[in-house]
Amino acid sequence: MSTHEPTTLAETDLETLRPAADFDAAAHEETVTALSASGLQFRIWTADWCPDCRQQTPAFAAALAAADVDPGAVTVYPVERGDDGKVAPGMAAFDVDLIPTVIVERDGTELARFEESGAFSIAETLAREL
Repeated sequence: MSTHEPTTLAETDLETLRPAADFDAAAHEETVTALSASGLQFRIWTADWCPDCRQQTPAFAAALAAADVDPGAVTVYPVERGDDGKVAPGMAAFDVDLIPTVIVERDGTELARFEESGAFSIAETLAREL
């Protein structure tokens, strides 16, 4: 089991969730608007040691900031390397195998999911699904 418990975005010390300084909110207006919808909750599994996470999650953190998402609406699950692979709270319960994984929920119902990589950024993928 992970020694790191889930935290909120405001409480996390993960470098991968420091907003990217070069994120252009104006160029991603539709995405930012979708992420700012009322009642959304975000769950993020990420790790500073993960190359995909280091490449992708800072831009997502910047999109969340641009959308003025309440940091308390974002639960961060720090992923560690375990003897048998990735280890973090909630991985089994939420069927998470790959990182980064981001799940968007409203009232406990999953609305959108991003896993590891795709044709679009994390934020754009989720916005397209919302």
